Amino acid sequence: MRGPYRKRRVDAPPRFNQFKPAGVPARALRTITLSVDEYEALRLADYLGLDHTAAGERMMISRPTFSRLIEKARLKVATSIIEGQALSIEGGHVDFVNQIYNCDECGQVSAVPADKPASECPECGSERFTPFRGGRGGHGGKRGGQR
Repeated sequence: MRGPYRKRRVDAPPRFNQFKPAGVPARALRTITLSVDEYEALRLADYLGLDHTAAGERMMISRPTFSRLIEKARLKVATSIIEGQALSIEGGHVDFVNQIYNCDECGQVSAVPADKPASECPECGSERFTPFRGGRGGHGGKRGGQR
């Protein structure tokens, strides 16, 4: 019997959450959903170059769990590219370390600890400093990742 499902630790929400082949209307495409924790696995292993043990520690999951997660994420991205499908990043059972904020005045993008919401831009002091949601849609807490 499996134990309780623990939230995966993610540094920050993705800045962009929708990708599709150029020149093809979105309505004509199938969409593959990459969960936010699968996105984080790709970011840690393939973008930052961490090994599975170190990446698993950053996400607060075991190395075998991280290995399964990255394998699933890579398959989804490869399928999206090879079959020309849209890729959406959303959902997952995650806790964010940081929230990305965007200043509507000066355009500054900043990572702010998720447990300490920001009220003004550190660059220009504007109060028009809002959580960045990237692309379309938000980042719900639902579990995602089905294709």
